[in-house]
Amino acid sequence: MINFGRVAAALSVAALSCCDLAPAYHPPVYVIPDSYQGESPWEIAHPQDSIPPGPWWTSYGNETLNDLESKIPDNPNLMVEEENFVQARQLAAEAASGLYPQLGVNGQASQNRQSPTRLFRPPNSTAPMVEPSVQMDAQASWEIDIWDRIRNQATSRERLAQAEAANLASVKLSLQAELANAYITLRGLDQQALLYQQTLGFYQAALKITRQRLADKIGNELDVARAEAQYGGILALVYDTSAQRALALHAIAVLIGVSPNGFTLPPQQKTSLQLPTIPTGLPSTLLQRRPDVAVAERYMASANALIGVARAAFYPNISLGGLFGTQDSGFNLLSLPNAVWSIGSGIGLPLFEGGLRRAELAFADSSYRQTRDQYRSVVLSAFQQVEDQLALNKFLAKESTEDKFVFNASSRAQNLALKLYTAGAANYIDVVVAQTTLFQAATSQLNTDIRVQQASINLIRALGGGWNVKELPTEKEVLPFDPIALP
Repeated sequence: MINFGRVAAALSVAALSCCDLAPAYHPPVYVIPDSYQGESPWEIAHPQDSIPPGPWWTSYGNETLNDLESKIPDNPNLMVEEENFVQARQLAAEAASGLYPQLGVNGQASQNRQSPTRLFRPPNSTAPMVEPSVQMDAQASWEIDIWDRIRNQATSRERLAQAEAANLASVKLSLQAELANAYITLRGLDQQALLYQQTLGFYQAALKITRQRLADKIGNELDVARAEAQYGGILALVYDTSAQRALALHAIAVLIGVSPNGFTLPPQQKTSLQLPTIPTGLPSTLLQRRPDVAVAERYMASANALIGVARAAFYPNISLGGLFGTQDSGFNLLSLPNAVWSIGSGIGLPLFEGGLRRAELAFADSSYRQTRDQYRSVVLSAFQQVEDQLALNKFLAKESTEDKFVFNASSRAQNLALKLYTAGAANYIDVVVAQTTLFQAATSQLNTDIRVQQASINLIRALGGGWNVKELPTEKEVLPFDPIALP
């Protein structure tokens, strides 16, 4: 007993002086510019404060959009991701359980009968052939984590749970932006339908004039055919727009987790949607404001911990175990002479496994390098998306200004051409050209306005939507419960 006590004490000291074999983890550091470039090296953006946290879509001032966004938690894909996070937390708790001693109790009662002709039983034996047995015992075991194998496994799982938390935020942001874009598309189609109806009115008036001139024998059937073709072409676009609006409406319904059947949003002739001023912040803070970057970084941190697990496999495992209980042919279990006990320790050391552990270590090293490269790819994509949206926002704003100028000029040209044709001073082909130019200008202006709104939303999405890495739970906070606390 004295010798065993010394061994146990030595093992305890060894456990307290664990050796972590995982490499020291440091996220890669990249050279990041002081400011965003916009669309060219000569256009330096002046950094402002970052997007404030909270529901970013409220800055667009549209109550319908606010109501739709409030229903995003009902999206089934988001619910799936929430359960992924819950499961990742439970797996982290499962891995962390190996750090603690494992305790258990057993009890059993049986009635046992021996065969009178069993092996080694004397023919004239008077020993009873039927005998009861009652036993109760408690067991304890503990693997001493000298090389931090179990701890690194737990750390890896905790970091994966953090990655799932960041992925949940990334999916939520993606769905919010997708819903906002779908809503803008829907309202854009409403505006497009209104434009087509107005154009139908203009073309119908022109068709009436051509028919009247033909009836007065001062026109010709060619002008009537051209007017009818224009009118029919726009009427076909009206039906196409109705089909596209139905698809956009169905997409919105699915995004908020309701059945497309019966879901409606009445058309609006004018949508109240104001474009907010979007603060871009400093490029150096982007890596803390993108949840997908946090996902990639946590995967890299998890893979780093698994290198320690693979290295620990080259060293011996030490465990302690014990059993104490009582056994009796009746229920006299509290009698000390009926006590049974066992206590001991074990050690295991791999000697030859055909290169198994070397392969596992090489695999862990490669996995870490893979996550490091993936992290770099995500970072580069993040900066590309921000720069893309900055360039789009700037040039689309200029394009919108030019579109309005072209629309006004085309509108004047159409009115003038129609007046000249009515007065017999111009050919109807001039009217067709003017009407086609006006229609193209109006369509271009409407499409540009939609793209401007969507580029604004996509810029917010590229900047993280107000999310911050500080919202991630710590490695210990991801554990769903304290294993040593009473329930």
